[in-house]
Amino acid sequence: MKAQNASDSDAVHWVHDAGRWQLLLQGDWRGRTLPLPAPPVPGPAPGEHIVVSGQALSGWDHDAAPRLWGLLAPLRRAGAVVDLGALPDALRAPLELALPAPDSPQEQVPEHVDEGGILARLRAGWEDALQTAAFVGEVTLSLGRLVRGKAMMRASDYFRQLDLVGPMSLPIVSLTCFLIGLMLAYMGGAQLERIGAQSFIADVVTVGMVRELAGLMTGVILAGRVGAAFAAQLGTMRANEEIDALRALGVDPFDYLVLPRLLAMLTVAPLLIAYAALVGVLAGLPPVVGIYGVPAWEYLHKSREALTWTHLWIGLFKGTMYIGLVALAGCREGLHAGRDAQSVGTATTTAVVKGLLWIVIAASASTVLFQSLGF
Repeated sequence: MKAQNASDSDAVHWVHDAGRWQLLLQGDWRGRTLPLPAPPVPGPAPGEHIVVSGQALSGWDHDAAPRLWGLLAPLRRAGAVVDLGALPDALRAPLELALPAPDSPQEQVPEHVDEGGILARLRAGWEDALQTAAFVGEVTLSLGRLVRGKAMMRASDYFRQLDLVGPMSLPIVSLTCFLIGLMLAYMGGAQLERIGAQSFIADVVTVGMVRELAGLMTGVILAGRVGAAFAAQLGTMRANEEIDALRALGVDPFDYLVLPRLLAMLTVAPLLIAYAALVGVLAGLPPVVGIYGVPAWEYLHKSREALTWTHLWIGLFKGTMYIGLVALAGCREGLHAGRDAQSVGTATTTAVVKGLLWIVIAASASTVLFQSLGF
């Protein structure tokens, strides 16, 4: 082991040990202008490991972090791996935010390897799944803190999101579910009229809307309207380094940003689904009465008989699950977006696609499950 720049050994010096460099900081830095030693090598090779240790520091002031940044930034730009784990939190946090990303050259890919091939896509899919699992874990921990009363969530944020995802979604939900109910009644009646069973149109519309279509269509609508908005909002905050600022202030982004959005979606989900189901069932009334000659009172009576508690709770449960998945997809993509405008747009698109994909998978799995259990 050898030390360099012995003239500064009372405060800072380089040490080379076990194939890696260490920058050892020691003593009291308060009120001192310390000339930091030059880098250990003229131009560190990409991947060179440098450990910055401040375990022997007895004190420092506000000038310590800028002086360290002036030394470490050129090393990081040259591709060195700078490990700040052994620094005190008060020094490490501003340096982690301020230091640039390493400018290491791209890996050489063998000519016979296709970067867009199956293995690369599988690897990217696996990494995305791991990130999603980690995100869900963080959300679960945040919910645990909320239950214990320790979450940093503001009630005003929750009520603002409640207004954005609830009342403001009613017009598009009403229009979509009205047209779906109208189409279901018309097409169902066209088939049932062949066997003279027009009175059963009410059963088809009621069970279809309450159990499946109301929750499914509401989830699809909110994926495009709300899930995309969540991804764009959080992605923009990440690009502007607002999320990094929250972490530097000791505020958990999951408590402050994700929880209000997720809880607002879960709160309004049953109400929106019940409203969508009612609109869809009533939308079947005009074609049934005007085209197939079924009296209005008979349609409403048959609808009431077809509606059971089993259909109702299954529809509310499935719809709430769909809407929760939409909220998770939007927040997940927003928090993991890149730091430029194009990345924010990509995250918004991915949030919608991923939300719809999760809805379809959840709908298929839950339908098979409930049918297998006899519900």
